[in-house]
Amino acid sequence: MEDENLATIPYRKIHVKIDIRYIIHLPGKQRIITYSSDGSFRVWDLERGTQFGEEWEDKKIGVHAIALSPDGKTIASGSSDGVVKLRNVDTGKVIKILTGHTNRICSVCWSSGGGRVVSGSWDETFRVWNVESGQTILGPIKAMDGGMNAVCYSPDANMIATGGYTMLKIWDANTGELLKTLNAEVNVTCLAWTSDGKTLITGGMFNIMKFDTATWTPVVGMWKRFINTISLSPNEHILACASGAPLDKKVPLLNLETNQPIGTLVHNEDAVNSATFSADGKFLITSCSDGHIYTWDLSAIVKNATPRPVSKINGAHRIPTGFFDDALRDTNVRDLHP
Repeated sequence: MEDENLATIPYRKIHVKIDIRYIIHLPGKQRIITYSSDGSFRVWDLERGTQFGEEWEDKKIGVHAIALSPDGKTIASGSSDGVVKLRNVDTGKVIKILTGHTNRICSVCWSSGGGRVVSGSWDETFRVWNVESGQTILGPIKAMDGGMNAVCYSPDANMIATGGYTMLKIWDANTGELLKTLNAEVNVTCLAWTSDGKTLITGGMFNIMKFDTATWTPVVGMWKRFINTISLSPNEHILACASGAPLDKKVPLLNLETNQPIGTLVHNEDAVNSATFSADGKFLITSCSDGHIYTWDLSAIVKNATPRPVSKINGAHRIPTGFFDDALRDTNVRDLHP
């Protein structure tokens, strides 16, 4: 599936001189937090294009996953030594160190209430942590043979999804009971759950799939390209995807309702490592291995999209009027990285 609506000129481009791996957009602010290949966290002012304050260093151990708490006050990060760290967003200080995994952390996700964090590891297990005490309250539970790539809480925090090689598993988040094992067809690298709990999205080796959680049947294969990052817009109209592959400089934007492409953001210099939406969903912030942060005006891209009917089970559909004007759902945008 390809789309001819290509965007090559970003709304804003910031030269940061470092290879940024992951981005988190702070709610209600024109600031982002980045993690770079040099092992540092930095806060950036998007309006001024400048760094805010001093960097936070974590240079001894590589970080492979980050996630922002629902209240926007704490970042959870997972590293190659199997340690999960919780950091205060305002100060960058480590406030909790969670130990127990014996291999690289591939994914972390907060519960909707913010009281728990689930971590998935290449030690083939996931653990649920109590944020207040820093203790494991569920696990370690062996989830995959050969390791896993992604973990994700359901919106009501009653289920946990884990993804790995051709396998998607659904667990009771309170007891650790395995509820469902699904064939994901490809190696699952990232997960996202819609806020109503009705749809679980998987990204992986040359495929994006949607699962109807009422029946746990796959709805559709949406994109035939390697994906290691998926991000939902706050109103959940748009799915942004990035691969991180050296030769893949594109970020496709998909209409989540119709499963059809809206447009494609083309980065001319290098591979795209990360993509995350602004709080209002009108902008997408991406990082590239060329040492830049890009801000893209999605409202302009959608406005310029060619209106055309697309296939759908219950009939044709076009990009709806007011695509960005719906009341935004109060949900934590999930940008999961292996």
